[in-house]
Amino acid sequence: MSASVAVYRNVYTEDRFRQTYGTEAQSSGRERLRDRLAQRCRCSQVECVHLLKKRLPVCSWLPKYKLRKWLLGDIIAGLTVGIVHIPQGMAFALLTSVAPVYGLYTSFFPVVLYMLFGTGHHVSTGTFAVLSLMTGSVVEQLVPIPLALNSSSPEAAEFEAQRIGVASAVAFLSGIMMLCMCGLQLGFLSTYLSEPIVKAFTSAAAFHVTVSQLQSMLGLRLPRYAGAFSLFKTLASVMENVPHTNLAELVISLLCLAVLVPVKEVNSRFRERLRTPIPIEIITVIIATGITYACSLDSKYDIQIVGHIPAGFPEPRLPALETLPEIAGDTVAITLVAYAVSVSLAMIYADKHGYSIDPNQELLAHGISNTVSSLFTCFPNSATLATTNILESAGAHTQLAGLFTSLVVLIVLLLIGPLFYFLPKAVLACINVTSLRQMFLLFKDLPDLWRVSKIDFMVWLVTWLSVVVLNVDLGLAIGVVFSMMTVICRTQRANCSVLGRAANTEIYRSINNHNKCYEVPGVKILTYNGPIYYGNRSFFKADMAQLLGLTPERIRSREKALKLKEKREREAISSVEQGVADSSFSSKNDLIRSEMAEGEVQAVLIDCSSVIFVDVAGARLFIQMCMECQKIGITIYLANCNESVLKILTSSGLMKYMNPQHIFVTIHDAVVYIQLQLEKPPESNTTVWV
Repeated sequence: MSASVAVYRNVYTEDRFRQTYGTEAQSSGRERLRDRLAQRCRCSQVECVHLLKKRLPVCSWLPKYKLRKWLLGDIIAGLTVGIVHIPQGMAFALLTSVAPVYGLYTSFFPVVLYMLFGTGHHVSTGTFAVLSLMTGSVVEQLVPIPLALNSSSPEAAEFEAQRIGVASAVAFLSGIMMLCMCGLQLGFLSTYLSEPIVKAFTSAAAFHVTVSQLQSMLGLRLPRYAGAFSLFKTLASVMENVPHTNLAELVISLLCLAVLVPVKEVNSRFRERLRTPIPIEIITVIIATGITYACSLDSKYDIQIVGHIPAGFPEPRLPALETLPEIAGDTVAITLVAYAVSVSLAMIYADKHGYSIDPNQELLAHGISNTVSSLFTCFPNSATLATTNILESAGAHTQLAGLFTSLVVLIVLLLIGPLFYFLPKAVLACINVTSLRQMFLLFKDLPDLWRVSKIDFMVWLVTWLSVVVLNVDLGLAIGVVFSMMTVICRTQRANCSVLGRAANTEIYRSINNHNKCYEVPGVKILTYNGPIYYGNRSFFKADMAQLLGLTPERIRSREKALKLKEKREREAISSVEQGVADSSFSSKNDLIRSEMAEGEVQAVLIDCSSVIFVDVAGARLFIQMCMECQKIGITIYLANCNESVLKILTSSGLMKYMNPQHIFVTIHDAVVYIQLQLEKPPESNTTVWV
């Protein structure tokens, strides 16, 4: 079945269309600003309630909670994630270079705070391997511990207090940065960390985490390297000290990996059939602790164990605020990574379940979470990949699942924590490595990424190599800069093409890709698929000159021919007025006509539909083009200009060199007008018939 469209209407320039269909003149900017401020400052009961629900989302979703429908799913999911948080929290504390108990604190306070302030229904917050690794690098730089230090000595306790002070200071400053970003409405900054950057970064960081855990899995006591090439330095140090491997810890590590890897694979493959995943991490922790205690492995084989875990809540205390100037640079990267990962996860599950999140409120939630929890000796936290996936697959419906997660961790903190005294650190290292399974599997996206966008593939590859070869912070910065450079290069080298008209339609397409679309005689229709600004104005000018054939020689020839024609016309008029006929006028006119035949284009129409913005340099280029074309007798027309582009062009003085009636609503309006201009004088009421 085929359908046809017939349209009969007037030709519309921008001015005429605005007069016919435009709105009334808008109020001045000062009045609009005053009205906006007055509206924001208006105080009423309704506004207060709205603000409360917006800034404290629990007041919005809790009254609507469907008890019978959602409670069971939230309980099961919350308890399941809480059980996972216990071993992962202690394991990621090792990555942060602090005692395992601080990982339990970081698995409790942020969960409660996000439940109150967060907008993601399926987001699980707490310790995250990448953030722990980045924070651990800062801690190792500022508070390195001598290898010969006895872990039970008073000096060790003092070093431990200094280390958690630095880690808490990073969390405190990160939270302050997020709160400032929320106040400035800077939630959009996370968009600069594109999906390829985030995936490549997390995948490469997984290699850093794995290599950093080798010494614990082998029972080696080695310094932790930071800075560029830290991964290779650590690998070299491990290889040099392999002969000193503690065989007992190596056996423990191999046994743990032999149990953790297959069971995690079962959890992944049969996720839809299992009501809750098998809590293999906590089972491994309990069994390993029991065997170590029963067999006295720590004293017989010199196995590194977790040691004393105090029961109860930590006392509130200020972080090491004197270190803020030294940690500021690293904290910026930690803040951006934490927010980008958290918002990305929240958006993924929000889209999947059909609700929306507020990026600026997420900034507030994670800012409060980091700031407040840092006062209770917690290190930086964010949404976590593994536990968020478990929370959603276990059937969570709302943030209330976080309450049950925090209850599990609370019970461990108050009652069970001291029982993990004999837990081998090698077990926690194995839990760290196996928790990175999802990050390693991100390599599976590369073939699809290559097929869809080779530029995004290059962004992924450059980011991954930079993070692996250099270090986490510098690699992330290189990835972001490279990604932005690809965007700039794509706008610089945007495609400029000639459009042709499909016969008997008002449709115009590139003649390079549509061989049955033909150019309009005497009119060159050009389109530019990108902004016109200082970075690409020279490329745009070169493309236009090439398509129009405006070489300097041709411009001089056309300009000379036009001047000669004008001179002959004046002489002819003068001769007629004097009653004298010039017999050579006809032959000279033919000569001029032959010189003008080279430049058969009499009008240039620029389609601005893909020009999203123009800066001052771009507007001046338009003026320059108008002046050059006027010299050679070519008239420039514009079509499909958006409001902002038209405003900048007008404000830059383009209308001094261009007739305002030469700016049209559509390409076809302009083509109809130009054809009538070339054929005969314009009529007062020109119409379009398609």
